Amino acid sequence: MTSDLIVFLVLALVAISTALGMLFSRNAVYSALYLVLNFVTVAVFYLLLGAPFIAMSQITVYAGAIMVLFLFVIMLLGAESLAPSRSLPWQRPLAIALSIILAVETIYLLFARGPSGAAISAPEASLNTMDSLREMAMELFNLYLLPFEITSILLLVAMVGAIVLTRQEKGGQK
Repeated sequence: MTSDLIVFLVLALVAISTALGMLFSRNAVYSALYLVLNFVTVAVFYLLLGAPFIAMSQITVYAGAIMVLFLFVIMLLGAESLAPSRSLPWQRPLAIALSIILAVETIYLLFARGPSGAAISAPEASLNTMDSLREMAMELFNLYLLPFEITSILLLVAMVGAIVLTRQEKGGQK
């Protein structure tokens, strides 16, 4: 076994453990901290793949800005621990149906479509790294603008949802 494989396996174990810790934690602050650790682990994966710019963007944007904002909202609204909640009768069947659809899509993308014709090429070694950053920015904001905007809308909806769910009604009742 090479050292890269050992580091990858250890990081994979940490990433899976922190993701499970985030999902099963009953304290919202601990869940957010598990998520920050998961983001840092993903950034180390990017470093192993030779993408330091994306790794630093991962740390700065996700672990830095967004998670600080989530922790601020969680602590401001006092939603540290989750109260027992009632599930709606349609919630479980909808979750099962969406999970099955996601699994079918994943299997289709992995096996049915076959190997992609696009080849991943190594970045060109040039002294001027601003050209490669400029090209990456053009790709990001031309080809991937829609996923970028959808992600920003999802984050906004999650923030509004957190505020609505934890807001106190007049009279002290939720």
